[in-house]
Amino acid sequence: MRTIRKLALAALALAIPALVSTSASAANYSIDSSHTSMVFKIQHLGVAPVYGRFNKTSGSFVYDAAKPEASSLNVEIDVNSVFTAEKKRDDHLKSPDFFSAKQFPTITIKSKSVTAAKGKDVLKVVADVTIRGVTKTLTFDIAKTGEGQDPWGNSRVGFEGTLTINRMDFGVSFMPDGLGKQVTIMFAVEGIKG
Repeated sequence: MRTIRKLALAALALAIPALVSTSASAANYSIDSSHTSMVFKIQHLGVAPVYGRFNKTSGSFVYDAAKPEASSLNVEIDVNSVFTAEKKRDDHLKSPDFFSAKQFPTITIKSKSVTAAKGKDVLKVVADVTIRGVTKTLTFDIAKTGEGQDPWGNSRVGFEGTLTINRMDFGVSFMPDGLGKQVTIMFAVEGIKG
């Protein structure tokens, strides 16, 4: 019995440093809104894509290069910050025909799981995406674009990716024959460690 107990304690002693070193590689980052881009495009009248963007994005993420499954993502997009360089269209996008910004002021992306994907520094994200109060689980890849220190000593890391949604799934059904059902969201996120 003593031998079994000693073996168990020895195994635990060996396991603890490994657990500590793995968790120590995870880092928390706050999204730097001024260096984060959230751009979308949708087909107009079957002729050409129209682009727009959201100017305010906030949130946080955990990044663990050694253990990708310990990573996570939590993004909030301010619907009222939508910008297409046409005020009348921007106001229409905020209306109940589209985002219904008064009732649903944010779009959220919250990861359920993160795993390593094919390619260097590429992660596969399974996330709950909520638009107009409707939540769908979607899968997309993000790739690390770089990391380093800024002039003020902050550690930063960046990612970019593309997410495609069917707007009809979220109740955004205005002009079903005039506007494309598929919306592509292209994003680049920069985070500050701490």
